[in-house]
Amino acid sequence: MTQFSRFVVIMRRAGALARRVIGAPDYEAYLSHIRVHHPHTVPLTRGEFARDALARRYERPGSRCC
Repeated sequence: MTQFSRFVVIMRRAGALARRVIGAPDYEAYLSHIRVHHPHTVPLTRGEFARDALARRYERPGSRCC
């Protein structure tokens, strides 16, 4: 593995960690889950995934403090 390849892997992991910390959805993890557990399902596009994640986050009354 080249030094650049290692850097790319580290940056992807850092990005995934940052998304988990701030509560942002992780599209790559979603795709991985769909491929493994639901192979016959057509995955959502990145835009559809983002809209769905926002809807799930804000449609639950009382799930936020403010």
